[in-house]
Amino acid sequence: MQPNDLGLSGKKAVVTGGVRGIGRGIVLALARAGVSVATNHRQDSAFADSLQHELKEIGGDHLLRRADLADADQATAFVREAGEHYGRIDLIVNNAGAISHIPYGDLPVEEWKRIIDINLTGPHLIIQGALDHLGEGSSVVNIGSKAAEAGVPNRAHYTATKSAQLGLTRSLCKELGPRGIRVNTLLLGVIQTEAFDDKPAEQREQALAMYSRKTALGRLGRPDEVAGAVLWLASDLSSYVTGAAIGVDGGIS
Repeated sequence: MQPNDLGLSGKKAVVTGGVRGIGRGIVLALARAGVSVATNHRQDSAFADSLQHELKEIGGDHLLRRADLADADQATAFVREAGEHYGRIDLIVNNAGAISHIPYGDLPVEEWKRIIDINLTGPHLIIQGALDHLGEGSSVVNIGSKAAEAGVPNRAHYTATKSAQLGLTRSLCKELGPRGIRVNTLLLGVIQTEAFDDKPAEQREQALAMYSRKTALGRLGRPDEVAGAVLWLASDLSSYVTGAAIGVDGGIS
């Protein structure tokens, strides 16, 4: 099935953190399906420039803005600009996130707050800032992690935010449901992005082998496979799906 078969052409979307990795895959898949996409990046980079070029080649009314979602004013201004520009928002994908690996006993309060600001407060600000532009049939997709269910050592702060995200999803699906707005979370396993390419060759191969062995499918996921789940949740095919935590993890254990 081609993306356009899902009836998404003409819809308007906000995707946070869309210039690299999973977010980039989602942005490009939506744009190819005829969706107008507003996305943000925290700092200027070659990735932002190349995404701008790709979106121009695909065509459509897209917005690429510099906004740090850990800053409440910038987060709110970004989503409100998108809503005012498009007149409505049919889809929100809260993809932007941060992670660090620190033993709990050594975890500084500043790092705890940083991860919470980006992973939890950021999505809250984006959804809240978009409320006036969301309506019947709108879909909110929070990009979560399988870590919320499994727990991961040295990532207590990250795991806590992803677990809290599930609570936010469940509460908002009930509060916004009467307006016809659906809210779901995708629980991701290990997705192969540029972060793997940045590792030294031996370390990269070891990580790929280790995580591949943990999955039922024997391989890592791809950004376009996450994008496929987002396209489904953006479409009418998932019109009765809300409050769900959907694994996109290859059957990882």
